Amino acid sequence: MNEFTLPVWVVAAAKSATNVLIGNKFRDSEKIDLPNKQESISVPICSSALLDNGERSLAITCCQSGLPLDITKGLEIWAYIQLTKASCQSENRVKKDFPDWLDFHAGYGVGKFQSSGQPCISKFARDLLCINLYPLLPKDSSIKVEIVLPEGKDRALKTSNEAFGVVDGLSLIGTQAEVQISASPDQLKNCHEILQHKCSNSTFNGCLTFVIGENGMDLATKFGLPANQIIKTGNWLGPLLVAAAENGVKKLLLFGYHGKLVKLSGGVFHTHHHLADGRIEILTSLAVREGISFDLIELISKSTSVENALLTLEASDSEAVSLLWRRMANEIEMKSRKYVNRYLSSSMGIGSVLFDRKRQIRWAGFEGLKQINSLGLILK
Repeated sequence: MNEFTLPVWVVAAAKSATNVLIGNKFRDSEKIDLPNKQESISVPICSSALLDNGERSLAITCCQSGLPLDITKGLEIWAYIQLTKASCQSENRVKKDFPDWLDFHAGYGVGKFQSSGQPCISKFARDLLCINLYPLLPKDSSIKVEIVLPEGKDRALKTSNEAFGVVDGLSLIGTQAEVQISASPDQLKNCHEILQHKCSNSTFNGCLTFVIGENGMDLATKFGLPANQIIKTGNWLGPLLVAAAENGVKKLLLFGYHGKLVKLSGGVFHTHHHLADGRIEILTSLAVREGISFDLIELISKSTSVENALLTLEASDSEAVSLLWRRMANEIEMKSRKYVNRYLSSSMGIGSVLFDRKRQIRWAGFEGLKQINSLGLILK
């Protein structure tokens, strides 16, 4: 099974199209070299052909992550390639993140940052493109790469991309070639080892921050949380809360998107949506306990997502929003402490800080507010 992340399939298509354009015979698989001199991998290619009388080429591959419920399963990837003289540069080329010889374009279905319009592509994906395309580049030439995901825009609607400022398609993110399953026991094992390593370090001061996913990691560091204290947990929050207490953590901060962490306020401590959801039901219950009006509770119960519920409340009663989401943050802290003490006696302080779909950090529980204030950070 070819269990590779989306950037690997993108680079494989780009390499196949480049090979055809420079006169090499089409192969039904491409050898992809990896950073840090890791062993290369073989990635299947569906087809590749010349276009426009040999001026351009196109290769197509089909993403298979090996996960039965993955959003990218079966996703077609098209890579258009064109060679130009090295002195020719597109006015729209991305100079900041790519070398001069590589002109990368995010075509239809590839996610872009709403704030800048730049493609949402990770350093790993950029490095992978450079490592595999540069050896094929003719002398004194540059290469234009345009990636198109025909179904990318539709599939992105099923993700939380907009929560992280990414619009118009799927992100080309990832930090490794192989798929890392956030709901798998291996992911829990890896996180547990990282936690133990941080806690045994001589510079460890008793403080950690848990985030879920790459986007949460990005926002946490931009907010100013100490990078050496951050652990990307994936969805295994419950067991890792206990592991943190066992390893001597004194202050733990849960930092995340409200659509994920709302589950903790309902006592659900594995947050993968394939295993447990109930977010609207939890939010409705919190609204009842907070004494929100029946009309607003009914609106919440009919919402299609936590974010839609938030927008509905903001349009109707901004005070209710403040009450409900602060209640959520405090419930997250309380339920998390209760979860830990179910397995061992611990005085570990657990705080929560939540951000919304626009990447705005908006709410914190009592303990979360104390922790970020101690760092000199300000909640907007």
